[in-house]
Amino acid sequence: MGLHLGAVAWWDIDTGSDFMRWNGIMALGVDTGGQAPGPEVELFGTDPPPEQLEAGDICRVGVPATVVHVTAVDHHDPPLETGRLPRPHLTVSVLRRGVSYREFPDDSHLNGTGYGLHPGDGIPFTFELLMRPYASLELGDEVADAVDRAWRFGGPWDWAPFDQEPAGAGPCWPLTLLTRAGTPCTPEDAHAVAASTASGSHHGTVRDWMTLTDASPTP
Repeated sequence: MGLHLGAVAWWDIDTGSDFMRWNGIMALGVDTGGQAPGPEVELFGTDPPPEQLEAGDICRVGVPATVVHVTAVDHHDPPLETGRLPRPHLTVSVLRRGVSYREFPDDSHLNGTGYGLHPGDGIPFTFELLMRPYASLELGDEVADAVDRAWRFGGPWDWAPFDQEPAGAGPCWPLTLLTRAGTPCTPEDAHAVAASTASGSHHGTVRDWMTLTDASPTP
C-alpha cells in the first residue's frame, strides 16, 4: 500500500532519459493495515501521519532522526538513470536500527540490502557518522595480526586468512598493514592501522557495532 504525494521539489523530470519516465509524483510505503507485518524499511514519513490525511491535504515529508547501518555502497559511472534529475552517482543501501539483512530474502526486491539512498541527488539529508568499523583500512588491504597470521580485508565482516584455515574469531589485534592496492604500504598508513588497533579487539568491534545497530553484521 502506498501514499501518493504531489510534485516533489527536490527533483526535475529527466526528459533526456531513454529508459525511465517519471511524471513528477512520488509515493511512500505506509502500513498495509491487516496484512502480516514485516520489517519497516521506508525512512520517509509525513506530518501529520498518513492515517490522518485525505486526498488534497497538505503535509510535511521528511526523515526523522533515524539510526541506520550501511549494507552496500554502489558507484555509478555513468550516473544512474532514475527518470529524475540530478542523476545519482552513488547508491548507499541502509537498514533501520533493529533490522538485519537476514530479514529480507535475497531474491526479494530489497535483495537483503534495504533502503537505497542517493547522496547528492538533491534531497537535503543530514548525516552523522556514529561508527565506522576499521576506518583505517581499505578494501583489499593485506595485514598481519598479533599471532603472525596474514589476512586480506574485504570489509569489516569479510576477513580472508591466507592460510586457508577457517577464519574463526577473526584477526588478533594489533594489526600490521603489509600492502595497500597491491603495493607495500607507506609508513603513514602503517602507523594509522597500528594505532587504530593498538587496543580493543575484532570481537569488541563486532560487539560495539551490534549494540549500536541492534542488528547482525552483513556477510
